[in-house]
Amino acid sequence: MFLTERQTKIVELAKSQGRVLVDDLATQFSVTPQTIRKDLNDLCDAELLTRIHGGATLVRSNENVRYDARRQIAATEKQAIGIAAAGLIPDNSSLFINIGTTTEAVGEALVNHRELMVITNNINVANRLRLLDEIEVVITGGVVRQSDGGIVGEAAVDFIRQFKVDYAIIGASAIDPDGALLDYDFREVKVAQAIIANARHVILVADSTKFERTAPVRIGQISQVQTFITDHCDSPSIREICQQNGVALLETTKENH
Repeated sequence: MFLTERQTKIVELAKSQGRVLVDDLATQFSVTPQTIRKDLNDLCDAELLTRIHGGATLVRSNENVRYDARRQIAATEKQAIGIAAAGLIPDNSSLFINIGTTTEAVGEALVNHRELMVITNNINVANRLRLLDEIEVVITGGVVRQSDGGIVGEAAVDFIRQFKVDYAIIGASAIDPDGALLDYDFREVKVAQAIIANARHVILVADSTKFERTAPVRIGQISQVQTFITDHCDSPSIREICQQNGVALLETTKENH
C-alpha cells in the first residue's frame, strides 16, 4: 500500500494521540467524513490502525505491522540509513544482516561493495545480493515466515553460532526510552541475540518511528551495539545511554545538512 500524504499524517496523529476520530480528521483536513472513513479503512486493511467506533487507534503493541505496510513507513529515511550503514562496511569483510525492512535497505546499498561475505536469515536480502559476483551470500536454515521471508527458529540460531563476523546489521521493531530493543516474535529475537553475540561490531539501524512504538519481546539493550544509525533522535535518554556506553550515534538528517 502506498500512503498518501494525508494518510501518513493520520498515522502520525494516531501515534501522538493514541486514537483519531472521523469528525475531527474531516475538519482538520477539510474533507468529507466519507473520505476520512475510506482513509481509515485503507489504513486498517494495511494493519497500521485498528477501527473503533467513530475512528481508529494504533495496532495493539503485541502485533507487528504487515510487511508491505512496513516497507512504506519512513521509506526515504530507511534508504538514507541504509546508505549510511553501508558506508561503514569496508570491502573484504564479513557481516550478518538480520530480518527487517531497514536492514534490507542496507543490503540494497551494499551492491557496489567487493569481496563481502554476507550471512543472513533474510530471504529478501539473499535474493538481492546473490546476483552480485563480488558478494558471497550464506543463508541460514530454519523456519521461513510467510509474512516477510524471515528465517527464524533454533536451526537459524545454531547456524549463526558457527560464525564470528566483522560486522552485524540488526534492526528493532521498537526502542524504549530506557534503551531496550524490542520485537514481536521471540523466535526472531533469539536469532538477533545470536547475531549480536557473534559479531565484532554491531550496527543498529532503526528510523525514528521506532521510538514511538512498543513490542513485547526484549532483544537486548542499545548499550550492546557499537553504532546506532537513525534519521534523527529526539530522545534525551537514548542520547545519554549512547554517550555513557560509547555507542556512536549517527543521524542521517544531520549528516545531510
